[in-house]
Amino acid sequence: MIYQAYQAYADLLEPLRRNAHGVMPLLQWSLRDPRSAVALRAWAAACEIFGDMRLTDARPAFGIDSVMVAGTPVEVTEKVEFATPFGSLLHFCKTSAAPQPAVLLVAPMSGHFATLLRGTVETLLIDHDVYITDWHNARDMPVDAGKSIRPCESRPRSTNEGTFNLSDYIAHLMLFLEVIGPGAHLVAVCQPTVPALAAVALLAEDKSQVQPRTLTLMAGPIDTRINPTEVNHLARDKPIEWFANNLIGTVPLRYRGAFRRVYPGFVQISAFMSMNPDRHANAMADLFNHLVAGDLEKARTIKAFYDEYFATADLPAEFYLETVQQVFQEHALPLGELKFRGRPIHLSAIRRTALFTVEGERDDICAIGQTLAAQELCIGVPPFMRKHHIQTGAGHYGVFNGRRWQTGIYPLLREFIHTFN
Repeated sequence: MIYQAYQAYADLLEPLRRNAHGVMPLLQWSLRDPRSAVALRAWAAACEIFGDMRLTDARPAFGIDSVMVAGTPVEVTEKVEFATPFGSLLHFCKTSAAPQPAVLLVAPMSGHFATLLRGTVETLLIDHDVYITDWHNARDMPVDAGKSIRPCESRPRSTNEGTFNLSDYIAHLMLFLEVIGPGAHLVAVCQPTVPALAAVALLAEDKSQVQPRTLTLMAGPIDTRINPTEVNHLARDKPIEWFANNLIGTVPLRYRGAFRRVYPGFVQISAFMSMNPDRHANAMADLFNHLVAGDLEKARTIKAFYDEYFATADLPAEFYLETVQQVFQEHALPLGELKFRGRPIHLSAIRRTALFTVEGERDDICAIGQTLAAQELCIGVPPFMRKHHIQTGAGHYGVFNGRRWQTGIYPLLREFIHTFN
């Protein structure tokens, strides 16, 4: 009943939010006029925050229309190259004719949409031909819309299963690489580092022509036994039955995915926020104060972040539960016990794909050493094809977004990709 309880709560607040939006046109002028009464500006700021700062379930737009390449603006258009009910292979096409290395950026399926990596995409686009895994909201997937994705086939076979598990995620990555073609580079951020590494191992063992030339794993839980964080403890200290009974909900009737069992995005975002409640409370206070003071540009920056952060996507229940159990509880990948549809995954098969691992010094979600573990597991990769980097001062999000990503990590990633292109 967790989903129904949340939906009832959201429905109860909706009229109040509409009322707040309704009075905003009457109050908006006060935020731009420093001569207006402080009480009036405070009322306007409160209405704006209450009306706008809420969880949504709609995917934001990437909004990347152009990028600077060699000092020249180049037009960017989005194109869906391939799609299944669970995700699309989105291509950021540039009008520039100059060939650049193809990069598949693997976004997490962890409560946010792929647009959370907008800054990562914008930076990569300068020097690369960028694709991204654009995962769909499980709330909008009818229970009979399942596809069993099988690599090495031009089209997925339809089934009535309607499920999406960890093996299906791995299969999507292999299929997307097939669509892109030989010579691509794979970059995985956070949670998908595990399925990305598994996908490359399977392609290597099959001697596939679409083995990526490089694999970059950024701040991911390859081996969470190393320097376990609070997130790791939470996942490990309760049996998987607790997660199934307490965190899994059923999509309400009003949505296309009615009756699908999901890990709701609002639960994940609540968990993220509970890890740093003071930070988010201070951000809301800063937003209020900036609005009252008339610092609208500063307020706009905070609002833009939370507009993205509060856009939530539900996860298929089977994928979430398998990830918790196999990645965080059983440590199946580092112990050599992870399987793809019954087939053992051998990381030692990876020999032709260069490996770059990246960690943040202050990462409180994937601690130092957890991603580095991939270097020890991939024993078939020659030493000259390996690289590891710890970014000083970077937290989890700083590994793939912001100043430290742009000036500290990206130049190394670009050099690594172009070296093995």
